[in-house]
Amino acid sequence: MPMAQDKLTQLKAMTTVVADTGDIEAIRRFQPTDATTNPSLILQAAQQEGRRARLAELARHSTDISDALDAVAVEIGSEISELVPGYVSTEVSARLSFDTEATLTRARSLIERYERRGIGRERILIKVAATWEGIRAAQQLEREGIHTNLTLLFSFTQAQACADAGVTLISPFVGRILDWYKAREPGANFEGDNDPGVQSVRRIYEHYKGHGYKTVVMGASFRNRGEIEALSGCDRLTISPALLAELADDHDSLPRQLSPAGDAETSPREPYDESEFRWEMNEDAMATEKLAEGIRKFMDDQRKLEALLGELRH
Repeated sequence: MPMAQDKLTQLKAMTTVVADTGDIEAIRRFQPTDATTNPSLILQAAQQEGRRARLAELARHSTDISDALDAVAVEIGSEISELVPGYVSTEVSARLSFDTEATLTRARSLIERYERRGIGRERILIKVAATWEGIRAAQQLEREGIHTNLTLLFSFTQAQACADAGVTLISPFVGRILDWYKAREPGANFEGDNDPGVQSVRRIYEHYKGHGYKTVVMGASFRNRGEIEALSGCDRLTISPALLAELADDHDSLPRQLSPAGDAETSPREPYDESEFRWEMNEDAMATEKLAEGIRKFMDDQRKLEALLGELRH
């Protein structure tokens, strides 16, 4: 009797699987459709011994550290693009999370770098933090034919504003939502359907499908395999190599949990204006705290990468 399909193979049949890594070997092993990176993952990839000589070369030929950072991100993104058939996500500096114009300039520059390497903009998702300023930048980029991935998304408010702006994809952070609630209620049962991060993504997914929004929902930041399994059927899920390996080693059945709705409602609604968006975020302590913390954490790793590239330039 043939062995049943592993859960990773079953998941790929209903959800686009994305590798949450800059590790080229992991991408080769798990063969995801897309890949997504962030400053933390780029830092991990940059610290690999085999990359040092090439990083030093990029750093020395860059005009400044910001130029070197983007050169490294596009270098790694270009390698990944040869291994996946779909999107590669590349992040705009978290330092620009509250500056719409600077985000636009940096995003266009990243796209130009990819295009000089022969990689079309249709293959790239520009990752931007889902701040008010980031969402406004994404709206303009989409008008220019540059696809965007709105990251550090923790609330329904952010998700609705992104849908209003017509962004290509959002990355709601499942595990970090769970972290926040576990820190405040350490004795509570947050397993399975009780996981607040899972609940958040399900609400967003059902709302998008029920109202005909085209924005793709990609669950991210998973703490355990159960969260992934609870969101099977979601448009996309971006998963770390460790959890991809767990899924690949499990041959139990994986039932579908999320499915698109039937007929979508098309009732119009007024998009958030800036004051409404900021007020709704202010009312949501978890989303406000995790968004700020996420930007700080990405910047911590970006500063480490800047220091590394600064050393290599000399």
